[in-house]
Amino acid sequence: MNRLKFWCAALLCAMSLTQALHAKEAAPVAENEAAEKRLVAISSELRCLVCQNESLAGSQAELANDLRREIRTMIEAGKSDGEIMDFMVSRYGDFVRYRPPLKGTTLLLWFGPVLLLVGGLGGLFVFLRRRTRRIDDAPLSAAEQRQAEQLLKDAGNGKAS
Repeated sequence: MNRLKFWCAALLCAMSLTQALHAKEAAPVAENEAAEKRLVAISSELRCLVCQNESLAGSQAELANDLRREIRTMIEAGKSDGEIMDFMVSRYGDFVRYRPPLKGTTLLLWFGPVLLLVGGLGGLFVFLRRRTRRIDDAPLSAAEQRQAEQLLKDAGNGKAS
């Protein structure tokens, strides 16, 4: 029992030490609170190019930090939100936006998942129809026919196999 207590205490100490290793310094807040709010709003609409499933505002990737710094610089330079978004899209393409505009080059982004689902369901339907036809169309061999007749005859006489 003492060994169990020792290992539990050692595990608890190790877990508390790892928490301290992951602690980071708080990110500096801009002197201008309105600029910081704009930064958060703009970066929430943009996708982290490293993580791809996380917004630029929530990502801790090095590139995300650089892009937030770039956005902050553009805000301080007096650029509008639209100009900043246009800059990011011209530099990284429509993929950088969480909600890309509906146009010819982004049709696959908007309708690709639905097309894949419909195609998959269509393929499954065709596969099941072909399999059913193969099963239904297979005739019995002469030996199988005799065996089936014998089973039916035995069932009719009340014999159980």
